[in-house]
Amino acid sequence: MNPVVNHVGHCVADIERARRFYVEALGFEPWFELQPPDDPSSRLLGLSPPLGMNCVYLRMGEFVLELLQFADAGTVDAPQRVVNQLGLTHLSFAVDDVAATCNRVAELGGTVLTETDIGAAIFVRDPDGQLIELLPMGYRTSLPPIPR
Repeated sequence: MNPVVNHVGHCVADIERARRFYVEALGFEPWFELQPPDDPSSRLLGLSPPLGMNCVYLRMGEFVLELLQFADAGTVDAPQRVVNQLGLTHLSFAVDDVAATCNRVAELGGTVLTETDIGAAIFVRDPDGQLIELLPMGYRTSLPPIPR
């Protein structure tokens, strides 16, 4: 078996705000969007209809981020994510200019966690509180090559 990563889903309160954040702050490219019907989506997701689900798919190279908004079902507040919380903790991106990206994060409704700035990395939060690590592009060149 050779599984392939399909996408990472991210529930957001305002899908247009989230789309703008990920496109303008981090350089994602819009791919497509859909509004799946409540049935069978409600069964797959374990939610009671009506859902009013809207999905926006964004790409960064081969990586696909699925933004999910539930207009009818609403959202459930979660505690502020920390990196030692079980489950997926954060997304990490290497960027050309960390300071400029931090400025865009703040302009687009995110939060720069200045207390985490160690010079080589910093954490920010998107407008919905998702933790994102920003690293300089040079970090990528220090890693061993990915086997093909």
